[in-house]
Amino acid sequence: QVQLVESGGGLVQVGGSLRLSCAVSGLIFSNYAMGWFRQPPGKEREFVAAISWTGRSTNYADSVKDRFTISRDNAKNTVYLQVNSLKPEDTAVYYCATATSAWTQVRIDAYDYWGQGTQVTVSS
Repeated sequence: QVQLVESGGGLVQVGGSLRLSCAVSGLIFSNYAMGWFRQPPGKEREFVAAISWTGRSTNYADSVKDRFTISRDNAKNTVYLQVNSLKPEDTAVYYCATATSAWTQVRIDAYDYWGQGTQVTVSS
């Protein structure tokens, strides 16, 4: 049974930072690319960042480039999202997901397993 468990969300002021974590079990973590998505209130889920199976290749949405950093630790079966310089528009539920391949993917339908999400709220 594949499980993804996110943590690290919370309430933060504009300009603040958080580190989101996603612990994965039930599959060979190092075989798959991983991604982070988010769903703002009243909006559709959107791509945030992705990382390849080795961690050497990453991909970011334009809206988060230079502020967010995705990384992974294959020894710990965990993927991270460091979020810096937060803005009110970053308020959303953040989800991690496993890709169906080893390479970075931006399409939501390229991911098959999802976590339950962690709330990030940025106050102004």
